[in-house]
Amino acid sequence: MKLNATQLLERVVSLNASDLHVSVGSKPYVRIKTVLSILEDFDVLTVDDVEYFLSQILDTQQREVLEVNKELDFSVALGGKARFRVNAFFQKGYPSAALRHIPMSIPSLEALNLPPYLVNLCRIKSGLILVVGPTGHGKSTTIASMIDKINEDRAEHILTVEDPIEYIFANKKSLVEQREMFLDTHDWTVALKSMLRQDPNVILVGEMRDSETISSALEIAETGHLVFATLHTNSASQTVERIVSSFPSEKQNEVRVQLSQVLEVVISQRLIPSPT
Repeated sequence: MKLNATQLLERVVSLNASDLHVSVGSKPYVRIKTVLSILEDFDVLTVDDVEYFLSQILDTQQREVLEVNKELDFSVALGGKARFRVNAFFQKGYPSAALRHIPMSIPSLEALNLPPYLVNLCRIKSGLILVVGPTGHGKSTTIASMIDKINEDRAEHILTVEDPIEYIFANKKSLVEQREMFLDTHDWTVALKSMLRQDPNVILVGEMRDSETISSALEIAETGHLVFATLHTNSASQTVERIVSSFPSEKQNEVRVQLSQVLEVVISQRLIPSPT
């Protein structure tokens, strides 16, 4: 029997797993509460299985990009039940995929048991708010929850640029417009500069990946907008050092001054296993 993508993704949702791994020569793996487990009732996956699985979740253009670049980030929806952030790639010459499960509903800050202080941060009108931590430790969920709090409480124009789009926001008091890399824009820096001409109040930068993106985010915050962004760092001090060191030495003092003027908070987080 061919590997049915819908059935496998529904299984991930029913298990409340955070991640799914599909790889040639192995049964599917899922991660539940940080623990990686094998789906024992599935067969070991062949090349045909993985290729067929990917053919069900990729469009023609995405398949072409994957064949050329050998890796691709995109998102896929499972009806109205869930979304998945997907990284498709090759290993040992064979296709593989890692999928992150993204619930359709955005959890509240209270539901996430995050500190009440974060509610106060959602009242800030301008500056830079960074959420940092290792991959897979809930940075996107925390930011989505904070932005949705703003969406509920304030009439603002919220713009995002993401790779790919993860949580989908429904307009509440705010108008939320989300742009996905390579679908709605082809360049982070160009997209961020264009946003300044789109009457924004709040901007989400999916990830500050390089000095150009960081510089654009700082400049937007300097102009009186509220900017959210993520970084893969482990502490507030490391975050500041990472930002500064991404620039040439002759620009680092200037960047330190910019940070001192716009940085509101660095939220550093790491998930720990539940005791239950």
